[in-house]
Amino acid sequence: MAQVYERVALIGLGLIASSMFWAMKRDGLAGEVTGYARSAETRETAREIGLCDRVCDSIAEAVDGADLIVLCVPVGVMGDVAAEMAPHLKPGATVSDVGSVKRDVIEKVSPHLPDNVHFVPAHPLAGTEHSGPRSGFPELFENRWCLLVPVEGTDPDAIARLRALWEGFGALVEEMDAEHHDLVVAVTSHAPHLIAYTMVGVADDLRRVTDSEVIKYSAGGFRDFTRIAASDPTMWRDVFLTNKEATLEILGRFTEELFALQRAIRQGDGEHLHAYFTRTRAIRRGIIEAGQDTDAPDFGRGGGRKE
Repeated sequence: MAQVYERVALIGLGLIASSMFWAMKRDGLAGEVTGYARSAETRETAREIGLCDRVCDSIAEAVDGADLIVLCVPVGVMGDVAAEMAPHLKPGATVSDVGSVKRDVIEKVSPHLPDNVHFVPAHPLAGTEHSGPRSGFPELFENRWCLLVPVEGTDPDAIARLRALWEGFGALVEEMDAEHHDLVVAVTSHAPHLIAYTMVGVADDLRRVTDSEVIKYSAGGFRDFTRIAASDPTMWRDVFLTNKEATLEILGRFTEELFALQRAIRQGDGEHLHAYFTRTRAIRRGIIEAGQDTDAPDFGRGGGRKE
């Protein structure tokens, strides 16, 4: 594949950044890739495993001369990181991110960026419960969606170039406005994560069920909840605090649906339950038909897949 950027800087060296690096190197999508992480331990690990062509000890050094800078840090600190790197950005560079909240990131980052750089926020809908520099692998984005959320008035060439990079990773790319993005991911990701954390917390609180029984008898449903609930706690704390309105709206709707199901169970209304479960089952079929999962019953836990 053809090179898309001559120099890329990755700020934050966790799962997404490391997967981006390995994919860029696999497909020749970038010339030099620099990296920076706040933690000296993370930088040392990155150097040890060959993550990035050059691991830098400051943001200024990492972004110097970069054509693309990708913020791969928790959404709660993106504004501070943008302020720190802004004076060192090359004119004409593109700044992007991989955060799962967009309106808040745009509000926090945009004011710090000089007028002579392009800002094209992005959100790859891909991940595992693992985090840190060792967790990345180049196939992470294949056949997964990456949503681009460019700010108004952005140079179309800058958007097209970033799209080419993500498509080079094997991702499916679509553009979306920030408000709509935040509502969609509240349904598909944020609220489900909160529900998973809650269910695992409930199991932990039920002292009548011993820890060994919870682990020993983990059927598919609870097991999948624990996989989701193992995700990075800092990232998810920031997600809920920065996508507050959309998440609360979806949780309100969820609560209403839950009350209706509680009432049906209490009243023995099997017809309501059967109709509800039949309707929701169709959603699962739609996800499989869209190529975003498989109907294999043990998906994501066998076959050596890193998820």
